[in-house]
Parts: sequence; C-alpha cells; structure tokens
Amino acid sequence: MMKDVFITNSLTRKKEKFEPINPPLVGLYVCGPTVYSEPHLGHARPYITFDILSRYFTHLGYKLRYVRNITDVGHLEDEDAGEGEDRITKKARLEKLEPMEVAKMYTDSFHDKMDQLNVGRPHIEPRASGHIIEQILMIEKILEHGFAYEVNGSVYFDVVKYNESNNYGELSGRVLDELMSGVGSRELEGQDEKKNSVDFALWKKAAPVHIMRWPSPWSEGFPGWHLECSAMSQKYLGETFDIHGGGMDLLFPHHECEIAQSVGAYNKKPVKYWMHNNMITINGQKMGRSLGNFITLDEFFSGSHKLLEQAYGAMTIRFFILQAHYRSTVDFSNSALKAAEKGYKKLMNSYDVLQNLKTSDESTVSIQPIIDDCYKAMSDDLNSAMVLAKLFEAVTIVNSINDGKEKINEAEYELLKQLYQTFVFDVLGLKEVESQSNDDVSSLMQLIIELRAIAKDNKDYATSDKIRDELNKMSYQIKDGKDGTSWSKA
Repeated sequence: MMKDVFITNSLTRKKEKFEPINPPLVGLYVCGPTVYSEPHLGHARPYITFDILSRYFTHLGYKLRYVRNITDVGHLEDEDAGEGEDRITKKARLEKLEPMEVAKMYTDSFHDKMDQLNVGRPHIEPRASGHIIEQILMIEKILEHGFAYEVNGSVYFDVVKYNESNNYGELSGRVLDELMSGVGSRELEGQDEKKNSVDFALWKKAAPVHIMRWPSPWSEGFPGWHLECSAMSQKYLGETFDIHGGGMDLLFPHHECEIAQSVGAYNKKPVKYWMHNNMITINGQKMGRSLGNFITLDEFFSGSHKLLEQAYGAMTIRFFILQAHYRSTVDFSNSALKAAEKGYKKLMNSYDVLQNLKTSDESTVSIQPIIDDCYKAMSDDLNSAMVLAKLFEAVTIVNSINDGKEKINEAEYELLKQLYQTFVFDVLGLKEVESQSNDDVSSLMQLIIELRAIAKDNKDYATSDKIRDELNKMSYQIKDGKDGTSWSKA
C-alpha cells in the first residue's frame, strides 16, 4: 500500500516527497541515548517520534532497516568543544563502578522505559564500544584524504581545510567565519592542540586516569562522539542512506560533524533526508539534564517529582507527545498532562464501547473519509495531532451509535474497527493499559449483568438498581435495550 509521503528535510529546509534510494528498502538511523543516567521526558520525544515513522513506513509496505545506537563511550561533558571527562567514566568514578556496569545499568533502564512507552526496538542497536575498529578505519580514511591531523596522540578533524571544498554549516546554517571569530566561544582545555577552535576530535589520547581506552595507530585512547554515529550508520546502512533522525539539539554540532566526517572519508553525502524533532520545554526552556530542569520517566510514572501533582502512566505520556506535531515544541505542565490523560482514556473507552455496538441493515455514518484523512495527515510530515483530531471524530460517531442517535451497518462497522486498529494501535502505538485483563473484565461484567437480570425477573428492583448505581460509581455503565443489556466504561 505505497502512498506518497512528505517529510520535512532539515538539510533543504523544505517539505519534500519521500523517495527511497533503493525502493522498497528504507534505511533509518536515529541517534540513541548516552547511557549514564535515567531517561527523562525529553528523551521520550525523539524515540516516540521515530517509532511512529518506523510504524507508518512498515504499515505502508516499505522494507525498513531501523538502526539506533547506544553511546557507551566518548560522549564528553563539554561536547560542543570536544573536551572534559567522559560522561560514563565520570558516573562510574562517582559511583565506584566499572564504566560498563554503568552503561549496562542505564541501558537496561532505557529499554524498560521505552517498552513501557510502547516504543518498538530497532532492528539493529549497535554500541559505540563494539565498533572501535570501524571508527579507527574511518579516521584513517579521513587522514588519507587530508581532512584531519594528529597532535600528541589525538586526531582532530580540520574544519577549515574541509570548508575549502565543502560547506561546513550546510545543515545547521552556521557560518564558519562567525564560528572562527569566537562568537560565543571561550578558552577551553586542549584548545591549544587544535589548529582552529572549530576543529573537533576524531580520536582522543586517554589521560592516565581515563579507564575506557583502546589501542590505535596514534595512541591508547577513545573515539570522538560524532565519529561513532558516522561509523555505525555507514556499517549497517551504507555510505549513503535514506533518513537520519534525532532531536533538534543534535543538529549542531553533532549532525553537522557527521556530514563532514562522511564526506571526508567517502566523498559522499551520507544522508538524503535529515529529520529533527523539536524539544520538550518547561516554562519555555528546553528540558535537559545539563540545565537541571528534567523530570525522569520513573518520576512521571510514580508521581514522585516535586513539580508533579500526580503520577502519569506511560500511555498518557505517549498521548501527550502525540498531541503536538513533532517539529513543534511541547511545554510541560500538569494541566496539559491531565488533559492528555483524559483524552487518552476517552479514546480507549470508546474502543471498549466499539466492541459492543449493534449493527443495522442501514448506516447513517461513513467511516472511509476519516480513514482517508488519517492517511493524509500521516503522509503530511507525520501529523499525529491531526490524526488524533480525526480519531476523536470517530469517538463521537461511536458514542452516537451507542446512544441510538446513529446507525451503522456491518460494512461500515468493519471499517470503524479497521480505523482503530490501524491508527490507534498500529501507527500511533497506543495500547490499552489493562489489555491483559480485558477478557476477565468482560466475563465478570457479563456475570453481573446476568445476576441483575435475575433480580429484575424476581421483581427485586432495589438490587437491580443497586448493581447499576454501584457500577456507575466505578465508571461502568449498563444500558438496557431491546436487544438486551450492554455495558461500557463511562
């Protein structure tokens, strides 16, 4: 079911028709987490965004290879400058653990939180520490082509030399002359090794206290953070692939450096379409660990953070993120999360009502236009917010049929069920949090309805009414009709 899909390409700053390099194959690479801390709400957004992209492309029939890395070495404290202590090494030193213990602990935590958010696992999840050889070979190619230099056992990318024949800044819009003039720069440790302040590390010689180190032609050391993604994406997706995704905060310098490294090594642009999701904000400021304004996903699920008025489930978080287009900012607030929780429950409750709808010989509703609009919205740069708006049109239809205000025939009923299955569950990736106990609930409700019917037959109306009223208090509605008694979540 191939459809025309349009996505916003950060490289051209335009919305473009997606045309894979080798259809129906699609290569997707997304920058994964640096596993030195608990994942927070800001981490959830890119992985939900590209989970939806993965789900939709798979649904359309593309043969997708989704690669998302784990950074377990080389991500320095001041990565913009390529200096400071390795984040995982620092965490290991503070907690008196081996670095790989830290990486394993937080990788497991990341997977657990993504599973709760119903974010699908990538097809390949390479680790930076497992691809040292590939990174060394890539550095050698860059050196061979004259775009890097070695100083005291460290290797740096020569941005000025690269820019003589290429355009460093084409993705981010940064101007090299302004970067060179020191706009926003400061003196940093190790800058005296570089030819230019804008140059970045491909390989760093390890200090004596640095635990994570590997042998190389230049020194015992470790790879640069930018290099890791270039080497791993090239290994699993080729020298040029379809889509590279990540948060907008990675656009510069990380993704800009990835382009420079790949062109420097292979003389090819590595990616056809660059996609970037926008940020989660708190009071208009980006949520991030470096700013100290983050809330971990564990804290959302437990409600333990001081800024939270209650706990919020994983599907509420997912729904909250889906309510906005991926390229717009989303500002955290308790009121917004409560509204998301209400919207999510309303959508799921309508699905329960849907299961018990009675069909008629005729239909006063038409479902195909809603299905068409959902495809149109998803194909228009993954407009999940518009998909949700259309799904709530379906919610209104479901409730109107249940209330007897509208009728639906068997064909339209099948389309309605298809709409929910395709867009609520398969594409948007929402799920019923009580899905494992739904059969038990249905069986229990059927028993209660039968007991109530016996009470009514015995003219014990007090018991019959008490059952109905108590169920109402628990948000379950019983409705008596000519075809019998049905139930739904209120």
